Amino acid sequence: VFHMIPLPPSTNDLRLACDSMRDSAIVTAALLLGDSSLRARHGDIVVARLRGDFTVKRLRLVPTPQLCPENPAYAPIPLSDEEDVHIVGVVTTVIHTPSRNG
Repeated sequence: VFHMIPLPPSTNDLRLACDSMRDSAIVTAALLLGDSSLRARHGDIVVARLRGDFTVKRLRLVPTPQLCPENPAYAPIPLSDEEDVHIVGVVTTVIHTPSRNG
């Protein structure tokens, strides 16, 4: 497991609590590792703090900055200078627990 965490001081873990990223094969209850030392780039899946809550979305910078879900049931979140958004880290690892239901 330690090979998945190249920079332990800048690595955070988060358990996903919704299905907004399901089309990227990131499902509810997946354990995510995010690296806060990486600069987020267009197309990265990021952990962001938005209005006091954490969210996991794909960062799109072109044509306009937004946090995009990977599930059509959810709308993109436009980013503006007025919005209180902080990119906490770039998701580097996703760990799924296999279902034991049959």
